[in-house]
Amino acid sequence: MARIAYDEFSMFAENITEYGLSASATPDVSRVTTTLSDGRRISALKWGKQAPRLVLVHGTAQNAHTWDTVALALGTPLLAIDLPGHGHSDWREDATYTPQTLADDIAHVIAEHAPDARVIVGMSLGGLTCLALAHRHPDLVGSLVMVDITPGVTSKKAKSVLDFINGPQSFASFEDLLARTKEHNPTRSESSLRRGILHNARQLEDESWEWRYDRRGRSNNENAPRSDEESASPRPDSLLLWEAISTLHCDLLLVRGGISPVVDDGDVAELKRRMPNVVVEVVDGAGHSVQGDRPVELAKILARFG
Repeated sequence: MARIAYDEFSMFAENITEYGLSASATPDVSRVTTTLSDGRRISALKWGKQAPRLVLVHGTAQNAHTWDTVALALGTPLLAIDLPGHGHSDWREDATYTPQTLADDIAHVIAEHAPDARVIVGMSLGGLTCLALAHRHPDLVGSLVMVDITPGVTSKKAKSVLDFINGPQSFASFEDLLARTKEHNPTRSESSLRRGILHNARQLEDESWEWRYDRRGRSNNENAPRSDEESASPRPDSLLLWEAISTLHCDLLLVRGGISPVVDDGDVAELKRRMPNVVVEVVDGAGHSVQGDRPVELAKILARFG
């Protein structure tokens, strides 16, 4: 089997064609890096020449390229971050990827590369991370968008997502990896899944493939194996995150995937109880990864909110 060449900036034309966008196939996008005090590096994609107006933060087992179609549709200067342990960012030595630790890490990235961004968008674990960011570093968050996540997430609600994430680490061939990805992502086109794999996996010397993201520890709790009783219960840090919502001093938008089980009506009711002025948008036909299933619709929502 021949090796597959990978150029992370070579596939934008596919995004544009698939979604009928009027955008340049060679956008102004580059990699930027922030070095933390302990020497770890966090990577991000900076879109546009001007100061970013938005910051986008992906979910567990994803990377900054999950936002490519959204970024192309928006045409707005923005920053898409690779969370620690994901994409091109360094792994944490302690393999601890909680919303709180991640929030403190990405605060340095935002302060360096997007200090004037007023809208911070996070999906899944990225959404909880951005919620913790708004609580711990309120000066960096003017408005917060949480994509298909609340502190009420449980392993039971996210089972379909976790079944995919917690699967095999390595695959004998790209075709095997694609087949498993298609099986667990029925709402996505094969072309978008191919792009996603190339951004999120790497080919080894023996021409097998493995995921890029850090799978050690599973200490973000979203991925940890749990009993049936535990899986129906909120994350251990959920109360702290619910309290963070109660004390928010910024606008909040929840974008909910119309066919996703991760956020239920009870979560929305609790969110509205704690923050009555929250705005809730439902994207029809979208699963948990709204940015992958319905990126153009999500871009329109973000444009209105921002």
